[in-house]
Amino acid sequence: MDLEARAHSEHPEELRLWLRMLTCTQLIEKDIRAGLREQWNTTLPRFDLMAQLERATDGLRMNELSRRMMVTGGNVTGITDQLESEGLVERAGVEGDRRAYLVRLTPKGRQEFKTMAAAHEGWIVEAFAGLEPSELRALHQLLGKVKQHFLQENP
Repeated sequence: MDLEARAHSEHPEELRLWLRMLTCTQLIEKDIRAGLREQWNTTLPRFDLMAQLERATDGLRMNELSRRMMVTGGNVTGITDQLESEGLVERAGVEGDRRAYLVRLTPKGRQEFKTMAAAHEGWIVEAFAGLEPSELRALHQLLGKVKQHFLQENP
């Protein structure tokens, strides 16, 4: 039973839409997690950490990684430890702060992430394959309006 099954016709359309969006997100995420596990024996949090580092070629401090990923420092440390032991990331000290580390992808990590990211993109494209290009654009635009409304109401 998915989240959407909780809603009934007497519930507001907004609630039913919210539950449909959550259900779709969960289904897509489940597929992505399975693909990462099957093809690279990795997890979505590991992929997400590598994605953050791929965007920051000079590397990121651990606390910045934690903030961007919206997880605790302990989670980031554990993932970083694993990726470092596999030669996918490296840590470097931060000049002037003996307690801080800068984390960046190694060349091996950058190459592996590039391969994973291409597959990830394909999975996302496939997830939306049931929509016409015009429907994709409309959905993107409408969700943008929801986002904008929320940001205006909750700065």
